[in-house]
Amino acid sequence: MTAAATDELEGPRSKRRMILEAAVDHFGEVGFEHTKWATVAKDVGIGQTALYHYFESKTHCLLTIMSAELLQAQQRSRVAVEGISDPEEVLRKAVASAFEVTQREALQARILLSHQDLLVAPRPSEREEAERVRARELVREIEATWAEMLRAGMDAGVFPERDERVLVRLVLGLVNSVWRWYRPKGPQTLQEVSDIVVEACVRLVR
Repeated sequence: MTAAATDELEGPRSKRRMILEAAVDHFGEVGFEHTKWATVAKDVGIGQTALYHYFESKTHCLLTIMSAELLQAQQRSRVAVEGISDPEEVLRKAVASAFEVTQREALQARILLSHQDLLVAPRPSEREEAERVRARELVREIEATWAEMLRAGMDAGVFPERDERVLVRLVLGLVNSVWRWYRPKGPQTLQEVSDIVVEACVRLVR
């Protein structure tokens, strides 16, 4: 996509953000498969044909949401641990940052978890494939960042010596599993869930 085309899609008159927000609400609440593309268009106040100016397909929109969630998760964890030197406190802050989200961001996390299989195989269209590749790169960057964080704790003697790559996948798997069952109106608040998961991750690593 050219720079001019990107500017047009992201400009002040662009409906792209509104489309993504409407799609997150529907994909997260009723599921991707059960959401009609026309419903998203209606929520935004545009014709269904106009959606294709921004996204070539519903799947392209889904992959864009997944990339956005990965990028936001990466940024949240980086900000949360900035300036902290104690390895255990770094781990606690990084895990807790995963749950410092808005309701819509929680839906984005649920969407990402539910459709990770889309990141495995190449997509048939150029724009879908570009988003898939971007998402996969972000997954690798996130895992590498967390691995470095745990390795630093091992080198400092705070965490026992283990394969940090395996340990990262176990920790992130525990963190991400919350989005399978957590609901805003459920019996536990997100803060209560966060507290439990933080302690579980610390025990796992230590």
